[in-house]
Amino acid sequence: MKAVITDLDRTLLRTDKSISGYTAEVLKQCRERGILVMTASARPLRDVRDYRKLIPFDAVTATNGAVVELPDGRLEYGIRRESGEQILADLLKFPDVFLSIETSGGLYSNRDIPVWKPVIYEDFPKLPDGVVLYKILASSSRRELYDGITRTLTDDVYHTVANRELVQIMSTEATKWNGVRKMLGCFGISPDDAVYFGDDNDDIEPIRNCGLGVAVSNAIPAVLEAADRIVDSNDSDGVARFIERNILR
Repeated sequence: MKAVITDLDRTLLRTDKSISGYTAEVLKQCRERGILVMTASARPLRDVRDYRKLIPFDAVTATNGAVVELPDGRLEYGIRRESGEQILADLLKFPDVFLSIETSGGLYSNRDIPVWKPVIYEDFPKLPDGVVLYKILASSSRRELYDGITRTLTDDVYHTVANRELVQIMSTEATKWNGVRKMLGCFGISPDDAVYFGDDNDDIEPIRNCGLGVAVSNAIPAVLEAADRIVDSNDSDGVARFIERNILR
């Protein structure tokens, strides 16, 4: 394998969001042997950068593929402003809807999220001026949102549901698989020469299309079914243990 690509939350990261010293050392050994180490995450780029202090990823796909950071620049795949404002208007019709948007200017939300520290924004469905809309996030305590979400979507977007509760809406161009292809293409590496690790819906496509697709044991059933191999859970350093035993040796 010429490249290791991994999701972060519930895959490389432990449940407490930490990276073990063992995992960091294994990935360091990969890079020392000329194996590229990349990540494809739903997290925004600013959050991924915190983990790059421990693991200097060679390239990063962030925000479910809306942002791809390469050694020679950044690619952005945002939702068109017209589509975004139409979707937000429809989402506001659902009772008790909790809305956030991830943008090139940061996170905006109609409620406070202390751990994320968003800008509290009261002008939805109008978007802030001068930003690229990367992702719309929606949740609710009521089933109406989840049962009716497809009716809010325009033709140029798609959605996933993370952890069975957080609706994520992105441009059809903003997928982890598209980000993975861009990262590998930057280095002239075929997907056949890459291993991908993941746990959730947006990891299924790269798991199926890379040379080796690996699921952690705590992955959702659809990912477990799609994977070539299943390894120990994120809390047992499953990714690093597989790499050490099957790639570095």
